[in-house]
Amino acid sequence: MQKLQMVTQEGDNVAVCAIEGNFDDAQTGVKRIFTNEEIQNTLSSHNMEFSSANSINWGRLVPQIVYYISAYCDLVKEGSIKQGDPINAVVPTGNFGNILAAYYAKKMGIPIQKLICASNKNNILTDFIKTGVYDRNRDFFCTTSPSMDILISSNLERLLYHLTDDNADTTADWMNALEKTGKYEIDGATKQKISDSFFAAYCDDETTAATIKSIFSDYSYLCDTHTAVAIHAYEAYRKETGDETVSLIVSTASPYKFAGSVLAAVDETLANGTEIEMAEKLEELTGVKIPLPLKNLDQKQIRFKEVCQKENMKDIVFDLLIK
Repeated sequence: MQKLQMVTQEGDNVAVCAIEGNFDDAQTGVKRIFTNEEIQNTLSSHNMEFSSANSINWGRLVPQIVYYISAYCDLVKEGSIKQGDPINAVVPTGNFGNILAAYYAKKMGIPIQKLICASNKNNILTDFIKTGVYDRNRDFFCTTSPSMDILISSNLERLLYHLTDDNADTTADWMNALEKTGKYEIDGATKQKISDSFFAAYCDDETTAATIKSIFSDYSYLCDTHTAVAIHAYEAYRKETGDETVSLIVSTASPYKFAGSVLAAVDETLANGTEIEMAEKLEELTGVKIPLPLKNLDQKQIRFKEVCQKENMKDIVFDLLIK
């Protein structure tokens, strides 16, 4: 469904190219393009410069900070909490951007007590928060919550910088070790700071599906695969700690972006056909309407079909920009 959203883009100022690889391959390639002096000089000669719309760009986090401020105000307004009461925030994340925004909201004064980091089977963040060791030398899994299929969490670097009192050298040493060996271990003081503010849990695809089904059955709420991971992480946190503090669970996507997986969770016997067909079945089964921009995707023209190897990202970018 997300692929359809991209390859049917209608804007005259839009170009789309797929990459053979995973999220880490794409993001690493983008970072290298951004920091390559030769590329920067070529862009400059054409009066161009790059920006990024994902959380490589700190500007992506700014509107996400607002989520937490707004949600806290809503909780006060509806009477779930009183002004000044603490809350917890549960965030499904792979690149650590959205939960870092929650951390910034906390630093700005929103009384967030615990930041609960929810991961899928690619549970590198869970392991790191529990042990202080970041090790990407592990199997990579393609899951039903693909936005968290990540082994290199870019925004974690920003958190470590803050927790070491803005020590750029220490943070750079860890990041260099990650690039060279795929692994680093933080010091005890930094690990304790993380433990003070963060909790982490993860679940596999089977548990994700079971959570989607039970939440819909119990509450008539249809959640996507990423939100289900967050719900499970919250339950794990509450079971382990006994903490009953009012908690905000961040729902990060429409279930119809992952219609096949969500439909299979609700009724596995119906999970067949195209993504659009499964979305229609899900709508009929649950009564939850398909968002119009998704409902009509199969009627739009596919404009972009190009695919490149990760090593050729730079060439493709210049082919699209400079013709």
